[in-house]
Formats: sequence, C-alpha cells, structure tokens
Amino acid sequence: MKATEMKAIIFDLGGVILDIDYNLTVKAFQALQFKGFDDHYSKMKQSGVFDRLERGEIGEHDFVAIMKESIPHASSQEIVDAWNAIILDFPDGRLEFIKHLERKLPIFLLSNTNQIHLACFDGMLYDATKTHIQDYFKKAYLSHEIGHRKPEAEAWSVILKEQGLEAWDVLFIDDSPQHIEAAKTMGMQTIHLIAIGDLERELAPFLTQFN
Repeated sequence: MKATEMKAIIFDLGGVILDIDYNLTVKAFQALQFKGFDDHYSKMKQSGVFDRLERGEIGEHDFVAIMKESIPHASSQEIVDAWNAIILDFPDGRLEFIKHLERKLPIFLLSNTNQIHLACFDGMLYDATKTHIQDYFKKAYLSHEIGHRKPEAEAWSVILKEQGLEAWDVLFIDDSPQHIEAAKTMGMQTIHLIAIGDLERELAPFLTQFN
C-alpha cells in the first residue's frame, strides 16, 4: 500500500494529540490506598470496570461506587481527581497543526475515553481556546459514545462504514502497539507514535501528495 493512496486519517487522542501519563493515575489511586491498582490499569491492559466505563456501559456514578468498594474512605471527588490525573495538556501548536491538516483531507478522532475524562480535557480545552475537541475533526468517535473500544475491530468499522471508507484508504495513528496491530490486521496504514513530539515528523512522508 502506497501512502499516495491515503484518503483519510484516524487519530488517537491520548499520547498523540493530548499528552497523558498513565503512571500519574496509578500513583493517585495508590495514594488513596487502592492496593494493587497497577495490576488493574495500565497502558497495555486494564480490567473490566475500566472497559465498561470506556464502552459507556457504566457512567461516573457507577464507576465511583465501584471504586469505593476498594477505597471506601475516599470521597467521590478524590476518585474523580485520581482518575483524571492521567491528563496533562495539549502540546504547543498541536491543535493548530491538526486544524491545518483538516484542510487537506478528512481527519477523524477515535479515542478510548469516558465521560469523566471527556469533561476534564474538553473543559480544559474550552477554558483555553473556547473550542471543543470535536471542532478539530470531521467527526470525533469516542468509545463511550459508540459502544466499542480499541482494539475491537468494531471501533474502526463504525467509522469506515459511516464515512464510506475502505481500510486500505486510511492512515491510523496511535501510541499503543496493540491498537496498531489491530488496525494493521484490518488493512490500514499505520504510524505507531512512540513520542508525542514526533507526530509532524512521522506524518511528513504521508503528506507529500498534498503539497
């Protein structure tokens, strides 16, 4: 597959557009005396309650209640704050780059996220720019809204079907290797972004057709 055949880009959010640090949430829950939290949640894997939250099967109230089973002394706000500790910021110029790219070809967002994180990062974005994350894409597909999360093939299939795209027409960018491998299996071109600061450099060879 040649990059010149690319017709659309699907971006991940965390680790690609939004800077995040999983260890900060792990440390925050450990500080609340949640024993063994790192066995349940990491970049590579997570246990069922987090998957259910990201598929929209449970909301904030249920999530907090489940967390309190392990840390009953913690307040609801402490749990929400610990969960949001992962979220850092948008790198300088990143959103402007995305908006400029959107003028060249259709771009989409596919994020494993949840209503708690969305309220945090989208609120942060609106406070700084008076924009919302969906303003930077043709459409944003969020796992808790579509009912599927990466690496489930259905997460990408929702986009391909709705947008009339074939997998081989799409470039998918993500920082998680398990998501990259799933996208490759479906036939997509991929960029496994190791460092968030390398996005523009990694994308450059794919964009020569639009110069």
